[in-house]
Amino acid sequence: MEALQRIRSDFVQRVSSAVIKGLLDDLLAQGVFSTEEKATVTQANRITQDQARCVIDTVIGKGEESSGIMIDCLLRRDRHLCRQLVLIASDAMDQK
Repeated sequence: MEALQRIRSDFVQRVSSAVIKGLLDDLLAQGVFSTEEKATVTQANRITQDQARCVIDTVIGKGEESSGIMIDCLLRRDRHLCRQLVLIASDAMDQK
């Protein structure tokens, strides 16, 4: 949760629409989001930055476990963004 709070502003500015859509699919599949929550993010927020705010704020509100799941999903979806956000330290992580 602290990690997501720390990166919130940069995440909102940098994340792409495609990554948001993928994260929503992942978070739904992992049981973090309901179908209704996923629909709310996409239907009530047409701008990518607003969708990003909604996703990260909702996940932060759900606690540590949900935050960890989102970070894991984000690592799989966009390692480059994770490096920019300093969620991973270096390319050494790619070798694991």
